[in-house]
Amino acid sequence: MGPGSATHHFVLRRARGTTPHFPCYFRSVSVSPTAASRYHWPMTALPIRGPVRIIGIDPGLRRTGWGVIEAEGNRLIYVACGSVEPPDDLPLASRLLAIHEGLAAVLSSHQPMEAAVEQTFVNKDGVATLKLGQARGVAMLAPAMFGISVAEYAPNQVKKTVVGAGHADKHQIAMMLKILLPKAEPPSADAADALAIAITHAHHRQSTALRLKVVGI
Repeated sequence: MGPGSATHHFVLRRARGTTPHFPCYFRSVSVSPTAASRYHWPMTALPIRGPVRIIGIDPGLRRTGWGVIEAEGNRLIYVACGSVEPPDDLPLASRLLAIHEGLAAVLSSHQPMEAAVEQTFVNKDGVATLKLGQARGVAMLAPAMFGISVAEYAPNQVKKTVVGAGHADKHQIAMMLKILLPKAEPPSADAADALAIAITHAHHRQSTALRLKVVGI
């Protein structure tokens, strides 16, 4: 890619057996205030009861996983999952843009009502943690621009909700997903984690909504 080029390429990975509702490659990506205003709506509170479509997002610079489910009471229905994977050779700003545009396409296609994002796990590598935080900011911004409320969950809370143990590994999460969402075939661990985040929100959304109501949000 030459200097000043406005063309960015990234891939949206989808689970096998699902039909894409948008192109797998996006070209000539650009964002302007006018274009951004198309999907900038005020956030509105949603009813706690009744069926709700939820998107879970597992942010990352190399792969940002996403998973969409529908929840009605204790019933969970798999909708779709995949990941946004910008090329490794893109500069940081272009990679963040690609993540945003990829998530915007998913949100436009599947139209979730609520979103949940995993909180950043702070490790010894401060630079890596900072970069992951930037990806998480984009993951929260994308649904917010669609007027979708965004909840946050710690990694241990996601594992405890889905598996029953706060220190479960990815294999245990994958096994539980087969039980909770038998039709789901996540193409990557990131997509599986995103589905687990969506499931966590389905279990905790009532208490989250009540907390927001108490503080007046």
